[in-house]
Amino acid sequence: MKYLFLTFLLCPFVAFSQVNNIVGSWKTIDDKTGEAKSIVRIYKDTDGKYYGKVETLFQDPDKKCDKCKGENKDKPILGMVIITDMKEKGDKLDGGFILDPASGDKYYVTISREKDGKLKLRGSLDKLGMLGRNQFWVKP
Repeated sequence: MKYLFLTFLLCPFVAFSQVNNIVGSWKTIDDKTGEAKSIVRIYKDTDGKYYGKVETLFQDPDKKCDKCKGENKDKPILGMVIITDMKEKGDKLDGGFILDPASGDKYYVTISREKDGKLKLRGSLDKLGMLGRNQFWVKP
């Protein structure tokens, strides 16, 4: 009975540590060329949600988001928050959005850590992730 109690007591810490492995800096990779595009830092804000901010642009650090709509229109991509409103859901982040500065489009996104250490982002047009694709980021 004592061991069962300890197991239930420690379960929240195991889930926390898995999500905590998502927090930090990640190198984004161009799907077509395989070259590094940027460094994005994923962090937990005071509102308890997770966000991702572009900290480095490798090719053109002065590039602006000319295809973005709304508040990001023509703003510098460097320093832009491109992942918003993510919430912990088990061992992953879910329920938020990712902005693709190249197209200006926003997608639903789920973020998880793979066994090989890569970060898996599933961007999709629908909340279920059926109409979308995966992208993998690596530690810089």
